[in-house]
Amino acid sequence: MSRPVHRVAPNTDTPIRQDSLRAHNLDLTFRQIAGARGTPVSRSELAATTGLTRPTISRIIDELLAAELIIEAEPTRSGNSGRPRVGLTLARTGPAGLGLDIRADVLSACVVDLTGTVRHLDFLPHDGLDPDKVVRGLSTMANRAVQAAAAERLTVVGATLAAPGPVQDSSVVRFAPTLGWRDVDAGAALSDGLEPAGLPVLVDNDARLAALAEWYAAGQELNNFVCVSGEFDIGAGLVLDGVQLRGWAGELGHVMVDSDGAPCACGATGCLQRYAGLQAILGTAAEPGTAPAVAIDALTSAGNPRIATALDEAGTALGVAIAGLINLVRVDTVLLGGSYSLLASWLIDGINRELHRRVLTTAWSPVEVRPAILGPDAAVIGAALSTVDLVRRDPNGWLATAQG
Repeated sequence: MSRPVHRVAPNTDTPIRQDSLRAHNLDLTFRQIAGARGTPVSRSELAATTGLTRPTISRIIDELLAAELIIEAEPTRSGNSGRPRVGLTLARTGPAGLGLDIRADVLSACVVDLTGTVRHLDFLPHDGLDPDKVVRGLSTMANRAVQAAAAERLTVVGATLAAPGPVQDSSVVRFAPTLGWRDVDAGAALSDGLEPAGLPVLVDNDARLAALAEWYAAGQELNNFVCVSGEFDIGAGLVLDGVQLRGWAGELGHVMVDSDGAPCACGATGCLQRYAGLQAILGTAAEPGTAPAVAIDALTSAGNPRIATALDEAGTALGVAIAGLINLVRVDTVLLGGSYSLLASWLIDGINRELHRRVLTTAWSPVEVRPAILGPDAAVIGAALSTVDLVRRDPNGWLATAQG
């Protein structure tokens, strides 16, 4: 779950105070444990890799243990003699992150612990897009999730909402066409309804968060990929050279694929959303109020000819849009996330056909298109991960909170 840390060279004209040195050493030690990905690390190994003295390591470990950031693993022996080796790994109690998501048919809430393990996943059906009603439902789920976490000795440090549209100031959903939301301060509205009061709330783009979750699920072995998620809107999250791209809008659903196409809810015409969105694929063939996953399974297994045609058109349109993206930003893998993961077997051929036609580098550098691992749950899991990752990046901040 850890990522490379890029540090700025210190200003040699400024003295390093004792408290700054202590915070740096604690951060360095904690990152070594977190970066081991669940493999226990001994105190002697930490001293060797960090260059810190054994007494310093012992003091830091005591602080991290007291703050419930790490735990001691079961002792192991490397041979028949000698003292057992006691390793250290991330704690499964203590700080946790809360994620929230808005889907076409349900609201979802998720809690993950410091190891990235999902500890709570809950759903609440909804049938309206009114912001006040949606926020009330999300607040109810969030409070329920905080209580469930507390029962497992987890402390939720904050919440992140995955929103289907551009977000400003980590709070305001500027425009979510399929929700019909404009300038909705979802972060502030959620903060007012959460318990305990003052719990930090952030709002982020759902496609970016879905890509984060899929990256974690894949063990971060993917270095250059795009995760294309199909839920309310079609979004795209990017990881390039092992770093998730921020400042990237990701609104792939509003890329034009037909200059003479039908009008879109965003106000433009010919958008990908009109050809490859779930509503465009399922259309009137699905029973009103049916969950997308249920409708997809029923319609595809029944061999509905209209659905077959719609899926072929969707795959082609997706291929056109993704090809344009790959000609601008080089990736070697395309993950079909969200509800697209349920439709991947019907979409991949059409996407590949257009990639071979349109991407300049496919002749010598092919692109793999495959279903994502987490599917429709990716955005809410990614939202929870992004929250708890704040503790992983700043263990000293959590330590100060725990001590307070």
